[in-house]
Amino acid sequence: MPNVIHVTTQAFDAVKAQPRPVLLDFWAPSADRRLARSLLPPAGPRAAAEPRCGPCRMQGPILDEVSTRLGDRAVIAKVNVDEEPQLSERFGVVSIPTLVVLKEGQPATRMVGVQQASTLVAALEAAGA
Repeated sequence: MPNVIHVTTQAFDAVKAQPRPVLLDFWAPSADRRLARSLLPPAGPRAAAEPRCGPCRMQGPILDEVSTRLGDRAVIAKVNVDEEPQLSERFGVVSIPTLVVLKEGQPATRMVGVQQASTLVAALEAAGA
């Protein structure tokens, strides 16, 4: 059963302190790349009506698969760049999806774009999962 969590800036320190590797998936609900790139929350009715980010939508089920395959050996977490601009900025996110594997709280691997489950599992296992 997948156990993908959603992380806020306030909860990040607790997630980072986990003894297990952590996979952070930085994603955005907006399809407007300018919004995601600037990491500003969407404004106005036009932004709210835009379709979801296609690559971000594709990555979701893959994260569920990784979570199911690894179970409690790793933490799989999603970060909404529109809602958490400080955390996104901290990791230098300029494209979505961006995936970061943390080992002992520090970035060990960084990937941009949709990643397959086997790639993510291998990165997490290399980090100690």
